[in-house]
Amino acid sequence: MLFKVEMTVKLPVDMPQEIADDVKRREKAYSQELQSAGKWRHLWRIAGSYANVSIFDVESNAELHDILFALPLYPYMDIRVDALCRHPSSIHNDDK
Repeated sequence: MLFKVEMTVKLPVDMPQEIADDVKRREKAYSQELQSAGKWRHLWRIAGSYANVSIFDVESNAELHDILFALPLYPYMDIRVDALCRHPSSIHNDDK
Protein backbone atom coordinates (compact mmCIF):
# COMPACT_ATOMS: atom_id res chain seq x y z
CA MET A 1 0.00 0.00 0.00
CA LEU A 2 1.31 3.41 -0.94
CA PHE A 3 0.72 6.51 1.15
CA LYS A 4 1.67 10.14 0.67
CA VAL A 5 2.60 11.60 4.03
CA GLU A 6 3.12 15.32 4.63
CA MET A 7 5.03 16.12 7.81
CA THR A 8 5.57 19.57 9.30
CA VAL A 9 7.93 19.76 12.27
CA LYS A 10 7.27 22.28 15.06
CA LEU A 11 9.96 21.99 17.70
CA PRO A 12 9.29 24.00 20.87
CA VAL A 13 11.20 27.29 20.77
CA ASP A 14 12.47 26.64 24.29
CA MET A 15 13.78 23.12 23.56
CA PRO A 16 17.46 22.94 24.56
CA GLN A 17 19.72 22.65 21.51
CA GLU A 18 21.35 19.42 22.68
CA ILE A 19 17.95 17.73 22.98
CA ALA A 20 16.88 19.01 19.55
CA ASP A 21 20.14 17.77 18.04
CA ASP A 22 19.69 14.32 19.61
CA VAL A 23 16.10 13.98 18.39
CA LYS A 24 17.13 15.03 14.86
CA ARG A 25 20.04 12.57 14.87
CA ARG A 26 17.76 9.69 15.90
CA GLU A 27 15.14 10.79 13.34
CA LYS A 28 17.73 10.75 10.54
CA ALA A 29 19.00 7.29 11.49
CA TYR A 30 15.47 5.84 11.71
CA SER A 31 14.36 7.41 8.42
CA GLN A 32 17.44 6.09 6.63
CA GLU A 33 16.82 2.62 8.06
CA LEU A 34 13.25 2.72 6.71
CA GLN A 35 14.49 3.98 3.33
CA SER A 36 17.04 1.17 3.11
CA ALA A 37 14.28 -1.34 3.93
CA GLY A 38 12.09 0.04 1.11
CA LYS A 39 9.35 1.24 3.46
CA TRP A 40 10.10 4.97 3.00
CA ARG A 41 10.33 5.10 -0.81
CA HIS A 42 10.65 8.84 -1.38
CA LEU A 43 11.53 11.82 0.80
CA TRP A 44 11.36 15.44 -0.39
CA ARG A 45 11.98 18.60 1.57
CA ILE A 46 9.46 21.44 1.22
CA ALA A 47 11.55 24.47 0.27
CA GLY A 48 11.48 27.18 2.92
CA SER A 49 9.78 25.01 5.57
CA TYR A 50 10.76 22.48 8.20
CA ALA A 51 8.53 20.02 6.38
CA ASN A 52 8.60 17.13 3.94
CA VAL A 53 6.48 15.10 1.58
CA SER A 54 7.16 11.38 1.65
CA ILE A 55 5.91 8.22 -0.02
CA PHE A 56 5.65 5.12 2.13
CA ASP A 57 5.21 1.57 0.82
CA VAL A 58 3.79 -0.54 3.64
CA GLU A 59 1.64 -3.64 4.13
CA SER A 60 -1.20 -1.95 6.00
CA ASN A 61 -2.62 1.19 7.59
CA ALA A 62 -1.50 -0.20 10.93
CA GLU A 63 2.09 -0.61 9.76
CA LEU A 64 2.17 3.01 8.58
CA HIS A 65 0.71 4.15 11.90
CA ASP A 66 3.37 2.22 13.82
CA ILE A 67 6.18 3.65 11.65
CA LEU A 68 4.97 7.23 12.04
CA PHE A 69 4.31 6.86 15.76
CA ALA A 70 7.90 5.61 16.24
CA LEU A 71 9.46 8.68 14.57
CA PRO A 72 11.52 10.53 17.19
CA LEU A 73 10.10 13.83 15.89
CA TYR A 74 6.50 12.51 15.93
CA PRO A 75 5.50 14.43 19.10
CA TYR A 76 6.47 17.66 17.34
CA MET A 77 4.83 17.00 13.97
CA ASP A 78 1.64 17.85 12.19
CA ILE A 79 1.01 14.92 9.82
CA ARG A 80 -1.37 14.46 6.92
CA VAL A 81 -1.77 11.04 5.26
CA ASP A 82 -3.35 10.23 1.89
CA ALA A 83 -3.74 6.71 0.50
CA LEU A 84 -2.51 6.31 -3.08
CA CYS A 85 -3.35 3.86 -5.83
CA ARG A 86 -1.94 3.22 -9.28
CA HIS A 87 -3.18 5.51 -12.03
CA PRO A 88 -4.31 3.62 -15.14
CA SER A 89 -2.43 6.06 -17.42
CA SER A 90 0.92 5.64 -15.63
CA ILE A 91 3.72 4.23 -17.78
CA HIS A 92 5.77 3.12 -14.76
CA ASN A 93 5.63 -0.52 -13.71
CA ASP A 94 6.95 0.04 -10.18
CA ASP A 95 4.33 2.44 -8.88
CA LYS A 96 1.98 -0.32 -7.68
